[in-house]
Amino acid sequence: MSATLPDSLRPASRRGLVTEIAIVLLLSLGASALWSVLQFVDLNTREAPIGEQQVALNPTRSDRAWLDLIYQLTGIFLDIVPVALVVWLLWRSRRPHLGALGIDGSRPWRDSASGTALVLVIGIPGLALYFAGRALGLTVDVVPAPLDAHWFTVPVLLLSALRAGLTEEVIVIGYLFERLRRLGWSAWQIIAATAALRGVYHLYQGVPALIGNVAMGLLFGWLYQRTGRLVPLIVAHTLIDVAVFVGYPWAFATFPGLFA
Repeated sequence: MSATLPDSLRPASRRGLVTEIAIVLLLSLGASALWSVLQFVDLNTREAPIGEQQVALNPTRSDRAWLDLIYQLTGIFLDIVPVALVVWLLWRSRRPHLGALGIDGSRPWRDSASGTALVLVIGIPGLALYFAGRALGLTVDVVPAPLDAHWFTVPVLLLSALRAGLTEEVIVIGYLFERLRRLGWSAWQIIAATAALRGVYHLYQGVPALIGNVAMGLLFGWLYQRTGRLVPLIVAHTLIDVAVFVGYPWAFATFPGLFA
């Protein structure tokens, strides 16, 4: 007589996987996509053209420094919780524990170098697309947080960049690729779907941001499909956001005429 496996050890049904994916996304970037669409509708139904409107990047949450720090750190912590959920769902008892996510720690320096090289491939065209969108009046004016607001501003911005790199790449690439493969999706269906999701949750910045992030998603998805390595994508995304969160405010303050 064969033993009956407990529910926790049985292969997940198709319906169970779909439900799990929906819950994970609605707790994380799927919710961001919904809010982004609503904000895009809001911006485009106002009297002022979208190119004349502003979106604050990493705004302060309180005029009291200690409370603003608590707000910022709490927001970062809560955004990382879905990443912890994904890690728990895909954790393997044997090494590599996070092999299903493309994280095994076997070549950290090579992965870091690959991620750094990706920054040039993604960052320069992304900057050019932003300026083009601003010139054409299709992109909102992204106003960065001043770096000298508080003593903790730069460290918190660096943590926010790491948060974004982990959240987007672990969930959108690592988790969704693993789960959608189990549902029988083809490689290019997964690449296209994850790229579209990445574009939609950046739509609040305007259509050029949607296009740029879809292109980034296609490249990242193709690279992950070919290499199975997630760490370079996390490194690249984190460094790009460091440039946006820290480098952009510095340039904004140093060369105001360039952003006028």
